[in-house]
Amino acid sequence: MREKSTLKGEKILSFFSSTPWIIITFLFFTIMVAVVAALKTKDENLESAEGYFLAGRGLPGIVIAGSLLLTNLSAEQLVGTNGQGWASNMSPIGWEVGSLFTLFALAYWFLPTYLKMGTTTMPQLMEQRFGRNTRTMFSLIVVVMYSILNLPVILYSGAVVFENIFNVSGMLGSSKFAAVAILCVIIGIIGGCYAIFGGLKAVAVSDTINGIGLIIGGLMIPFLALSLLGQETSGGGMLAGIQYMIDTEPAKLNAWAEWDAGEPALPWPLIFTGMFFNNLYWWCCNQSFVQRSLAAKSLKEGQKGAIFCGFLKTLGFFYLVLPGVIAHFLPSIQDKIAAAGDSAIDFAYPALVSAVVPKPVMGFFAAVLFGAILSSFNSVLNSASTMFTLDLFKPVICPGRTDAFYVKVAKIYGTIAGIIAIIISPFVMYANGITTFLNSMSQFVSLPILFTVLGAIVFRRVPRYTPFLITIFHVICYGAFMLIQPTYEIVGGSSEPIHYLYAMAVLFVIELLIMLYLNHFKGVEEWEAPNAGVVDMTPWKYRHVVCIIGAIIAIGIYILFSPIGIAA
Repeated sequence: MREKSTLKGEKILSFFSSTPWIIITFLFFTIMVAVVAALKTKDENLESAEGYFLAGRGLPGIVIAGSLLLTNLSAEQLVGTNGQGWASNMSPIGWEVGSLFTLFALAYWFLPTYLKMGTTTMPQLMEQRFGRNTRTMFSLIVVVMYSILNLPVILYSGAVVFENIFNVSGMLGSSKFAAVAILCVIIGIIGGCYAIFGGLKAVAVSDTINGIGLIIGGLMIPFLALSLLGQETSGGGMLAGIQYMIDTEPAKLNAWAEWDAGEPALPWPLIFTGMFFNNLYWWCCNQSFVQRSLAAKSLKEGQKGAIFCGFLKTLGFFYLVLPGVIAHFLPSIQDKIAAAGDSAIDFAYPALVSAVVPKPVMGFFAAVLFGAILSSFNSVLNSASTMFTLDLFKPVICPGRTDAFYVKVAKIYGTIAGIIAIIISPFVMYANGITTFLNSMSQFVSLPILFTVLGAIVFRRVPRYTPFLITIFHVICYGAFMLIQPTYEIVGGSSEPIHYLYAMAVLFVIELLIMLYLNHFKGVEEWEAPNAGVVDMTPWKYRHVVCIIGAIIAIGIYILFSPIGIAA
């Protein structure tokens, strides 16, 4: 009797560890999110421009925080940033912890102007300040960048994760490239359905649900990985794994990379300069991020969302950098990572996941990752459709039509952009590190957009030609830097390319001086932001206290991962 019971228990355990169970749980969680999003948006007016593009300006703070986080946090981040940690040290946490301060800037300075003006898109604000030509220029640049750069990278990184979890190439008997291409098609089609047919509200609701799952699933990985590391190296547990890293190579736990560290490390001076300026663009001026805040029901809720998201970003190093560093130490996955060859930096995290996640919960974790991939893809595709329709098609090509007509145009463009992204995405495999590739390419437009927006918030006397001058200067200088790839000598006589964010730090200072000169010596009548009166502009009364607490946490994290902390 006891033997039958044991056999029955073994069969049940075997089933919960099988591929069918993984697929069942994956489909269950994925479909559940879709159903909840559909129910939450069934009564929305998706035929109106405000309802489709801005969720009827009715998002609360918690939804904004979750959607902001998930817009940024895709498999591209999970794979790419952990890959950076694997290849360097803990210094890439700057991208996460440093975002806290730029989200505070969004809450305090940028968002009040946006909501006061009733802004729908960043180019719309640019037109009100600098004229239609500025709006058209930046709309065209950003829409093209989203379509041929951001969207393909998101699809590729998601495909890489699933290729390593489910070994799709092995099941199909195909090459990794073919498997990645197939997965890009599947992810692109499903993600496109959210963004094209559900509008911003469907994207935001699904983001919130997936955000909860991703935090649970993502935080699970480092604990499991440390336990496995302790077991493999000394027969111990999680604490043994931590001790092994500290004893073996403490420099890997240092978040303060040398000033001359090469990519993908983040040199410490850039924490306060180039990376901070880059994050100002992403979190305060990038349409796919800011659009969630623009949909806030009030300034109070918008500030809550931005500040809460900042707190969530301080936790990001647990699942976005630390697992990659652990993967560097874990003996059992070294052969698998090495087999990826030149693409090893993008396979370190998936190899770790496949090694440490228990089979019974692998389906849930895969669904959470899938949700993160969909979230970023949905968000960028929705923003690209919004900008194409409202900033290019409506004012330039076909003005004066109904909202329903423009919503239809947005859906058509979203379909086309999704197809283009699916075609390009498999070839991202040949870029050297997806996060470094995406970040470095986005710098062509980051500072020109940031300074153009600052022309409406800070430099309110600069002449109307300023955005064109800054853009031409920046593209020429940064393009020359990327083309020449200047280097400096390191120990041993070899050379290392200068980190691209140093170029951003220098260009920021120069372009700031240009703005100051134009504002003071060539200034016109001071521009005043119009008050559209679309939302309540009462600020959140607890914002100061909460931001101080967040800053203390961020400083504590940097002390922990430093030579006076565990990286001694």
